[in-house]
Amino acid sequence: MSLPEFDPRMLEALVCPLSQGTLSYDAARQELVSQGARLAYPIRDGIPVMLVSEARKLDE
Repeated sequence: MSLPEFDPRMLEALVCPLSQGTLSYDAARQELVSQGARLAYPIRDGIPVMLVSEARKLDE
C-alpha cells in the first residue's frame, strides 16, 4: 500500500499561516516552503501540517 501523495493543486488554496504569503512545494523534502516566513511546513501522509509550531526554520 503506497502513501497518499500531496496534490500540488492544493497550493492554489493554501497560504502560510504566519506571513499569509504563497507557498512552494518541495517534493524531495515533502514540505511546503514559505520564503516570506523562512519556514517549511511538513507534509505527512499527503496532508500539509500548517502549524507554525511544526514548521522547520529555513535557516537550519
